[in-house]
Amino acid sequence: MIGTWINVGTVLLGGTLGLLFGARLPERARQTVFYGLGVFTLLLGVQMFGDSENPIRVLLAILFGGLLGEALHIEEGLANLGAWFERRFSRGAAGEGTTSSRFVQGFLAASLLFCVGPMTILGSIQDGLTGEYQILATKATMDGFAALAFASTMGVGVLFSVVVILLYQGGLTLLAAQLQGVFTDAMLAELNGAGGVLLVALALSSLLEVRRIRVGNLLPALVIAPLLARWFG
Repeated sequence: MIGTWINVGTVLLGGTLGLLFGARLPERARQTVFYGLGVFTLLLGVQMFGDSENPIRVLLAILFGGLLGEALHIEEGLANLGAWFERRFSRGAAGEGTTSSRFVQGFLAASLLFCVGPMTILGSIQDGLTGEYQILATKATMDGFAALAFASTMGVGVLFSVVVILLYQGGLTLLAAQLQGVFTDAMLAELNGAGGVLLVALALSSLLEVRRIRVGNLLPALVIAPLLARWFG
């Protein structure tokens, strides 16, 4: 769970700095940092794709995973889940004071941003199965800067999102760790290959803003790729 603890630490650090100095950080500086992280994420995805022992399996996993994800509307489902939580908590805080409402909004917005997304799932699986936490460390850096920006406008509620990160992201990591005995080296190689493609798509879509890609709908590839390695290895 090293990656999750790093994530918790960066959010606490970024949120604290945001409360103290966030308003002084220019938007250009934040944008430059995020673009730099986007390039790093892109190259990390390329490196992970190179772990694949059979790129054809990764290709098939992406194709069938994308079709399955589109059929299940995974990306839309994640967005609807976030919207439901936002409505639910906003309604609960509507009758309360401004400070309380602002706290809840900051906590909710940060929790959703930090926990709902392909990078959380992919990074937690990698950390749990292999003990490698590069993806979560990259995500943690992005979350730290996002926490800085959020806390400067939404207040201390952003800091309490670390509870959700610890429970959700840490829980996924521990769950993946229970599957270590099931995964062979070949299955892990194809999982990394498919994960690398998702990271490249995430970098191009969300971080570098080259083109909108529904990365959430590609998540089934993370299941299909290791299964193909097991069946045809």
